[in-house]
Amino acid sequence: MSKMLLLIKDYCPPNETLVPHILRDGGVSQCFAETISSSVTLGFILLFGTIQFFFYRKYAIEVQHYTLPYSRLFGLQMMLNGLMPLVVFGQVAVKVFLGDPQAIYGYMLLSLIQGLLAWPLVCVLIIRERIYMLPAPPARGHGVILLMFWTAAFAFENLALLNIYSEDWFFKLKTPKDIVLLCIYICKYMFTGLVFMLGIRAPGIPTVRHSDSFTRLHPDGDDEPRGTVSSGSAFGNLRHKIKLLMPFIWPSKSFWLQFNVIICFIILIAGRVTNLFVPIYNKKIVDSMTILSNSSSEDRTFSLPFGGGPSHLAFRWDFILIMVGLKLLQGGGAGGTGVLNNFRSLLWISVEQYTTREVQIQFFGHLHRLSLRWHLQRKTGEVLRAMDRGTDSINNILNYLIFSILPTIADIIIAISFLTSSFSVWFGLIVFIAMVLYLICTFAVTEWRTKFRRTMNLSDNEQRQRAIDSLLNFETVKYYANENYETNRYSESILKYQKDEYKVTASLCVLNFLQLVIINGALLIGSLLCVKMVVDHEGGFTVGDYILFTTYLMQLYAPLNYFGTYYRMLQKCFIDMENMLDLFKEEEEVKDAPGARDLIVKSGVIEFRNVCFSYVPEKSVLKNVSFCVPAGQSVALVGPSGGGKTSIIRLLFRFYDPVSGDIFIDGQNVKVITQQSLRKSIGVVPQDTVLFNDSIKYNILYGKVGSSEGQMLEAARCAHIHERIASFPEQYDTTVGERGLKLSGGEKQRVAIARTLLKNPAIILLDEATSALDTHTERQIQTSLQRLCADRTSIIVAHRLSTIVDCDQILVLKDGCIVEGGSHQELISANGVYASMWNDQLRNDSNSNLVAGAAAGASSSQSNDIPRSPNEP
Repeated sequence: MSKMLLLIKDYCPPNETLVPHILRDGGVSQCFAETISSSVTLGFILLFGTIQFFFYRKYAIEVQHYTLPYSRLFGLQMMLNGLMPLVVFGQVAVKVFLGDPQAIYGYMLLSLIQGLLAWPLVCVLIIRERIYMLPAPPARGHGVILLMFWTAAFAFENLALLNIYSEDWFFKLKTPKDIVLLCIYICKYMFTGLVFMLGIRAPGIPTVRHSDSFTRLHPDGDDEPRGTVSSGSAFGNLRHKIKLLMPFIWPSKSFWLQFNVIICFIILIAGRVTNLFVPIYNKKIVDSMTILSNSSSEDRTFSLPFGGGPSHLAFRWDFILIMVGLKLLQGGGAGGTGVLNNFRSLLWISVEQYTTREVQIQFFGHLHRLSLRWHLQRKTGEVLRAMDRGTDSINNILNYLIFSILPTIADIIIAISFLTSSFSVWFGLIVFIAMVLYLICTFAVTEWRTKFRRTMNLSDNEQRQRAIDSLLNFETVKYYANENYETNRYSESILKYQKDEYKVTASLCVLNFLQLVIINGALLIGSLLCVKMVVDHEGGFTVGDYILFTTYLMQLYAPLNYFGTYYRMLQKCFIDMENMLDLFKEEEEVKDAPGARDLIVKSGVIEFRNVCFSYVPEKSVLKNVSFCVPAGQSVALVGPSGGGKTSIIRLLFRFYDPVSGDIFIDGQNVKVITQQSLRKSIGVVPQDTVLFNDSIKYNILYGKVGSSEGQMLEAARCAHIHERIASFPEQYDTTVGERGLKLSGGEKQRVAIARTLLKNPAIILLDEATSALDTHTERQIQTSLQRLCADRTSIIVAHRLSTIVDCDQILVLKDGCIVEGGSHQELISANGVYASMWNDQLRNDSNSNLVAGAAAGASSSQSNDIPRSPNEP
């Protein structure tokens, strides 16, 4: 080392200097470039990396081994970071041994020290972040120190390309040394680029946070509440999300809509060209009114048919007409109200409507295809909210991505290329650095804000769900006089939502401030450089060039100001869409078998063969249940609650599939027939009839859509509800209210019976159809039910045994098994479970009659003892 120090002649070669001659030499010296890159990266990682290492050493605890991901990408990441010292060493060795062996300069030694110290420290930090965890909210990637180091390393390699025209660099390939150095530079560029991308991906950082170490550090759980739809970046699984959306985005069913999409993209391209030529013609107009210092100077922007840069004052009305025409096409500064954008918006309306229609129809149909198990667990308010937000978000994603973000990125690329070729590489560099810093700042802060947005969405869902639950249970709230309690609960949910909303809004203010600093900083530097070159008459710059630069920059920054908003809104749309996409991923539990055929009902024989069923694996509901219902006969299912009676109805309707065993209708297994044909052949009158919030006419006709009014009236008469409906002021047009709450229990049951009579099914299922009614109403409806079941195969689930004494067969279920079976008289004679239930109900009825009689007598006695007024007779 001491010998090497003796060989160091100077810090920089004789023909180079640390002072960059930016404008004169077309670049900077290698000594200056490598000094800046090596000192910045080495100083940064030594200072902040050492601090991070100290914190990990003192406060972190080890992560459980089973949470560590093992992937080839992590191995590639470690290999590339480990090879960087060798690449740097090779670069310095080539400069020494392929040049003058005695020419070792100080900047080479600094570069070597950076390679031998910085990159090994980076490898150590990667291992620390992988196997240790700090007592802070769990990260989903590498820490900010490593990310900034990799970003700086890659950025410095890109900045070296600015010297591609410099005579002092190896890009000219004058000697074998230049060829070798170029090869090493390409390797170094690829290595730092891959390290940067892998650093963002963070393949070695564990994302599973259920280890013992996480529990000790975070006893309250993750930084995001339970119930989030997903974690990490909103753009996670972006390819999968776009794949799910493609059938809704591309209007494959309409040629004209496809033509509209193509025209819209052509308009986008025309808009980019218009944005470029507006500032160019501003420059030409200004130059035509300005006496140029060099009358022979040529216009450096574009040579157009309307002439180059003027050399004297001139009234160029043609430039003004062209500029005004371009502004007419462009519209405002951001191109928001111009002819092109208005025409594009007009064409896109039909495409947007197609997307909305397809998404809503597909989602609504998918919800109806999901199993009863899912619907019993769902929260209606959250599902509807997810549907509304998801549908809106898909259209917004298209608008933000296609018509805002992609055009803005295209404008940035065009601006950098134009300013570099027409002005100077430094103007392109200013815009490039500003754009990179702006995008990095936007992406980083917005990703940080993601958890606040998700938490706010959860609070929003909870607030709406509380409101819907409270309103749906309006009567229960009134029964218990809990209006104030419900209002206070809703107020708490609003306060929780507003607290999360404050975090979202406050973090947005931070982001807007950082973006403002970056944009105006670039405008300041670029304006100072441009004015200096105009004043010093460098490169033929004119006042028009300053106007062109500032106009173009402000025109570019106008949509860029909204770019952060577009990105945030795009991220919000992806977050809002996650709920709907998660619902789309819900699998249909009961599906039609491939090649399933329609059910053909000949006589209506129902047979259960060794059927076993359970809602959860831990508890069996039905155990080897076997029975047969002959054609045209009625079978009653009775027994204690929880015996499996309603489960048999649901299995026959194929809301669920049995765990084992088979169900047959006329010898046809229900698993190999279509669900639609099965359910069209079965009519059901449930215990709790729920009606649509529509007219009585609509609810009856729902049993068989398309039936005539005469058929509807006949079904109502058979259900003994026609006279009652005719007494209403609006008769069959009477609205029944939400869930049919405007009708009494008996009226709702009769409407349900009329609906089933109109359907005219071959098989009837009665699931405790009268258990919620009083005795008088039950007797009235019993006649309608007998007419409904006449000459039809029927299964009746009953609680009151008096309603099924006339059934052909009665099956007693207990603990998921059939323990008895036979007619009413046979089961009474057997003196078993059924007889015990019958006797219990007789005693209960007798006690009820005695209580009712005593209450009536007491009421009569009290009325006789009431003192009368002297004026009363």
